[in-house]
Amino acid sequence: MTKITVFGTGSFGTALANVLAENGHSVLMWGKNENTVDEINQSHQNKRYLKDVTLIETIKATNQLEQAVNFSDIFLIALPTKAIREVSKDIDQLLTSKKTFIHVAKGIENGTFKRVSEMIEDSILPEHNGGIGVLSGPSHAEEVVIKQPTTVAASSKDNNVSKLIQDLFMNDYLRVYTNNDLVGVELGGALKNIIAVASGIVAGMGYGDNAKAALMTRGLAEISRLGEKLGADPMTFLGLGGIGDLIVTCTSVHSRNWKCGNTLGKGATLDEA
Repeated sequence: MTKITVFGTGSFGTALANVLAENGHSVLMWGKNENTVDEINQSHQNKRYLKDVTLIETIKATNQLEQAVNFSDIFLIALPTKAIREVSKDIDQLLTSKKTFIHVAKGIENGTFKRVSEMIEDSILPEHNGGIGVLSGPSHAEEVVIKQPTTVAASSKDNNVSKLIQDLFMNDYLRVYTNNDLVGVELGGALKNIIAVASGIVAGMGYGDNAKAALMTRGLAEISRLGEKLGADPMTFLGLGGIGDLIVTCTSVHSRNWKCGNTLGKGATLDEA
């Protein structure tokens, strides 16, 4: 049994905490919302994000950062991209040894345009950094938590970290493939969000499958070209972290990016969307 701290009590962090607990690991979740923390501890639910799901009872939660940091040597970072640098710096202030960081965020930092692993690397001192990896791919939390078949990619500069991620999460409904192209996997997860908003706009304006297919196909071409310029292997974008994530985000009712675009396409303002 491995101890793992999950930073973030949103939908995906909660779903993956449940996967890890089901796989026999000891899981402590950290979040700032006291009501959510209490709900996880007392009723084993997180109704704000996964309203009809009962979590495995061994999962615990805390809003005390020091307790979360001291609980384990493996950190799963399931926070919004905009919060990762600040929280990572706060974590680093409490560290006295090396930890392994696994993130599931799909974004690029405003202003710096850095990938999430770069943000974490900037924020964690080298003597505290035991490796950084990402878990990414077509994986809506709403389906993962009810054991719908899902495949994702694990990537890191360190193959041992990729293999660790695979070993922690793999089970009979969640299949994890390793990929040594960290840049490509992170960029695929981030850039597909733009195309997903556009896909929602297309649907909201009343266009059909032809337009959606054209948008996704040409969007993938743009993602691949930009990714290659930034150091990624263009073949990565034909895998789970690229076209796989693009398909699920551009076509699913679970996609927040698609919903935002769809609302815009129907005439709403950005604030309304």
